[in-house]
Amino acid sequence: MRVIGLDLGTKTLGIASSDLSQTIASAYKTINFRNDNYDYAIKELKLVVEELNPEKIILGLPKNMDGSIGFQAQKTLEFKELLEKEINLEVIMIDERLTSKMAENIMIKADLSRKKRKTKVDKLAATLILQSYLDSRK
Repeated sequence: MRVIGLDLGTKTLGIASSDLSQTIASAYKTINFRNDNYDYAIKELKLVVEELNPEKIILGLPKNMDGSIGFQAQKTLEFKELLEKEINLEVIMIDERLTSKMAENIMIKADLSRKKRKTKVDKLAATLILQSYLDSRK
């Protein structure tokens, strides 16, 4: 079965999906929503869950560089609670410090325009989060 990875922002939810063997993560899509409108994001995510039928969800936790829980990480923990109420799947949190920055650097090296990078950064960050989880299980 598949596993999906999520990168939550204030206006976007990047989604990645594993292959059936849970070896390789691939970018799937980005859900755009109004500031902190997590109800809409979860409604759209339910459609993805129906389509991909994953066995669990990996959610990036954006800790501060010192490992503490800041404002955005607290929002992510609240989102996790909503997810668990609305979608009957295990949600695993994984440290995602610097994944958005790594995603941005990868796209700069690939010579993508700023406009294209903006549309792809969230799902690429979700891919990095998911791949990190998949690799950690080996």
